[in-house]
Amino acid sequence: MLSFTKTELLGLDIGSSAVKVVRLRKDDAGYTVTAAGIAEIAVSEEDNNHQKINTVKAIRECLESTGRKMKFAVCGLSGPEVAVRDFEFPSLSTSEIDGAVLFEASQVCPFNAADGAVDYHLIPNGDDKTRGILVAATNALIKNKVQLTKEAALKCVLMDVEGLALLNCFNGLANDSEKSTTAILNVGGSHTTVAIMGNNGRPFIRDMTFAGDDIIKQIATDKGMSTEDVKGILSGDSTASHIDINDSLEKACQKLTVDVSKTLRYYATQEQSRPVEKIFVCGGFALTKGFIELLNSRLGAETVLWNPFEKIRCDTAQRFGDICNKKGPALAVAAGLAMRSV
Repeated sequence: MLSFTKTELLGLDIGSSAVKVVRLRKDDAGYTVTAAGIAEIAVSEEDNNHQKINTVKAIRECLESTGRKMKFAVCGLSGPEVAVRDFEFPSLSTSEIDGAVLFEASQVCPFNAADGAVDYHLIPNGDDKTRGILVAATNALIKNKVQLTKEAALKCVLMDVEGLALLNCFNGLANDSEKSTTAILNVGGSHTTVAIMGNNGRPFIRDMTFAGDDIIKQIATDKGMSTEDVKGILSGDSTASHIDINDSLEKACQKLTVDVSKTLRYYATQEQSRPVEKIFVCGGFALTKGFIELLNSRLGAETVLWNPFEKIRCDTAQRFGDICNKKGPALAVAAGLAMRSV
């Protein structure tokens, strides 16, 4: 009824500090950007309701900046209310799989799976086992994203996991040699995501709550500055950019590098897993001056900035070209969401 095969879906990444949108067109030559935008979410000191109002306003501003009328969006979920886990059962009939997956979700999710949505994907392995990946998220988190898009005059037609969207984006653009021992590290404002596609075809996703906002707050405390001034210095847009905060940045990033290192070590201990040799970093905080160099010196693997639009056609004569070139790493999740189809 909605003719999804003829409709380009909008990848809508609603973060804690900014909204990002990407729309792509796919043909035999690959992907082309047809719309892209980013808008900051004003911080409300009043209550959650005012913050939601500011978020809806940012979504609308983001859509208006693209100059395109769009109706259908794909949204993403991340954080402690989302779980991605692999499963392995003895050979089960089709009628038995649903119940087995729901029971498994109730055992492994860090929240009450009965109060959430659970979905799964089977991974054939040519043996007598039933293997796959399950995803789960709380109904409250899903309802919140759906409501935000509705108030912005959009319809959320598909809900994805941000870590999976990152892997789909990377795997859709990378060559085979880049995929085998690579991790994607997405550092946003409120969450940090590590996403790895194992050589067994099973994705490994971990969300951590320590992220860019926490780093900025620690630097502000250390230097006796406001968070807005610190943001300006880190982005290079502040008149106070001459102030040296490198030592504070290194100190504030220590927890992040420790958490990521532990996650990579845990992944390497899993069955049939190979150690990560290269880390592609994206997310809004990835654009921070000196951040990539700091991670490269601390994580024990080659660490580089990842801009997916280096492999996606975008006419630089259009206004979207500048956004993709300068803000591309911050739009990685939105690009992955835009690659989904119904």
